[in-house]
Amino acid sequence: MTDQSLTDLEIEEQAPIEAVEFRGLSYPFGRWWPAPGELKEVAAGVLWLRMPMPAGLDHINLYVLDDGDGWVLVDTGLRTDETRALWQGLLAGPLGGKPVTRVIVTHMHPDHLGQAGWLCRHTGATLCMTRGEYLTARMLMLDQQEEPPVEAMTFYGRAGWDGEDLEAFRGRGWGRFGNAVTPLPVQYHRMRDDDALTIGGRTWRVVVGRGHSPEHACLVCEEAGVLIAGDQVLPRITPNVSVHVAEFDANPLEEWFDSLDRLKLLPDSLLVLPSHNEPFHGLHARLDQLRLDHERKLDRLIERCREPRKVRETFETLFKRPITNSDIMMATGEALSHLHYLEGQGRLRRQREADHDLFVVP
Repeated sequence: MTDQSLTDLEIEEQAPIEAVEFRGLSYPFGRWWPAPGELKEVAAGVLWLRMPMPAGLDHINLYVLDDGDGWVLVDTGLRTDETRALWQGLLAGPLGGKPVTRVIVTHMHPDHLGQAGWLCRHTGATLCMTRGEYLTARMLMLDQQEEPPVEAMTFYGRAGWDGEDLEAFRGRGWGRFGNAVTPLPVQYHRMRDDDALTIGGRTWRVVVGRGHSPEHACLVCEEAGVLIAGDQVLPRITPNVSVHVAEFDANPLEEWFDSLDRLKLLPDSLLVLPSHNEPFHGLHARLDQLRLDHERKLDRLIERCREPRKVRETFETLFKRPITNSDIMMATGEALSHLHYLEGQGRLRRQREADHDLFVVP
C-alpha cells in the first residue's frame, strides 16, 4: 500500500520548495527538515521527526507529543532495521527521561503502523487506533497465501489486465502485509470520531477521514493551533484513493470528497503537520487544490470514455508515465475509484462483458 497517488511522481521532482511561500501555501520552516531521528519542536509540546523510507517519498514525518509525565507518539515508521535503530536511539537519548504512554497510529499503512507493535511491547505503551484501521490491519496480517485468490484474479481480469499481467501477479503471491509490520498487541484503545484526548493538559480532538484508508484519524488541538493530518492532507502530493479487491464495488472517492468538506470546517489558521513533505499553513487552500486535482481527472475520464473503455485503457488519461507491473495494482485501484465515482453520479455507465467491464458515457 502507498500514500502517494501515481499522478504525483513527476510533481514531486518538478516542484521543490524554494521559498517560504509556494503555490498558495506558507511553509514556516522553509526547506528545512529534521535529519533522521532528530527532534524539532514545531509548536509548544509538539515535536517533529522524520524516519527514512526506501525510494519514492524517501521519508515519513512522525510526531511526539509532550504529555507531562510521559510521551505520546503519533505514527511509527516502517518495519526496517534502520527505523528500529533510530527509535532505540531516541528512547535511550532525548526521550529517555520519561516513559512512552501511548502510541497513536493515524491509519494502518505500513509506513505509519510498521513499528507500532514493537514500540508498544518495548515501552509498555497503549496502542490507540480507530476500529476500522486496527481490525483491517489484523485481518491483512493473517491473510497470506502462496497465490492470489480466485476473486483477486477475476477482479484484475475484469479491469482489463492481460495474461502476462495476471501471471506476473500470480507469481508474487498474496498477502505480504504481515511482513511489513511488527505483530500488533491483542488489545488496543479505540479512537472514535470527535473523541477528545487529553495530552499535556490540552484537548486533542479526533477527526476521522475516509477514502485513503478505512477510518483515518487526524488530531486537532485548537489551543496549540495544530492539525496532525496524517495522509489526509499533504501539501505537495495527492494521497492515493483506491478501490481494493476486498471492497470491489466501493466508492472511496465520494468518501474522500466528504472528508475534505469536513476538514474545511476546521480553522484555516492551523499549522498542518502532514505525514509527508513539510509542515504548512493554508489548510483551506490545500483542500481546494486537492479537490480540483480529482475533478480534473474526472473531467479527463469523461472525455476518454466517450467510447467504451476498459479500466486499463484509462491509465494514459490519469497517469503521467507508463504503468508497469510494479505499479499496475495501484493504478487499477486509483482508476476504479474515479470510474466508480462517475458511475455513482450517473455520468458513466458500466457495460459487463464476458470477462471484463467497460465504462462509457451514457
